[in-house]
Amino acid sequence: MNQKILLVEDDPLVQEAVMDYFISKGWRVQAADNGDDALELLALGSFHLILLDVMMPGMNGFTVCRKVRETSDIPIIFITARVMEEDELNGYLLGADDYVTKPFSLPVLHAKAEALLRRAKSSMRKRLQAGSLEIDVNTHQVFNHGRPVSLPPKEYEMLLFFLENPRRIFSREQLLIRFWGYDFDGNERVVDNHIRKLRKAMGVCGCTICTVRKFGYRMEVE
Repeated sequence: MNQKILLVEDDPLVQEAVMDYFISKGWRVQAADNGDDALELLALGSFHLILLDVMMPGMNGFTVCRKVRETSDIPIIFITARVMEEDELNGYLLGADDYVTKPFSLPVLHAKAEALLRRAKSSMRKRLQAGSLEIDVNTHQVFNHGRPVSLPPKEYEMLLFFLENPRRIFSREQLLIRFWGYDFDGNERVVDNHIRKLRKAMGVCGCTICTVRKFGYRMEVE
């Protein structure tokens, strides 16, 4: 197996149980008690998967996930005692790949981890296309009619997100949380400004980010 997991969990009993189970299955596991320590470990070494508790003292799991997604697409499974649908949806918007709810089955968590890594390996291709737009996810290059399109990091991440979720409507609040986080001090107008810049950079390409009145934005492909 030789897969390495970062377990971020402040409950020592849960942490010990998960570590023991995964180690017994041949995984290597490194643990952190809080978000700050987790980000330090990620900066120092590489991991194949993150098991991330949502409710922790200090930096919560949502913030950790957002910060990780700024630089990495490593698979993330949230471990949470909260079962509110809104929390789960926001977790996915921030970039989580799966959820388990406490109390959970260790065999089920292990099965989810294995399945997630299999999907991650099979999607390492990775080119996305809509109309004449094409994104090489591995190199972060964007092309329109074969010509390179220069995008700042935020616009690139937004374009990638919309291409991965075509025809789905996202509210300004959801986009604000996804790309700026819960602790952002500004207002939803920042979303409109970045969408406007992204549309201009995209040009004529056979797809567009449409405004859905009173709801938000949606990617439409001709």
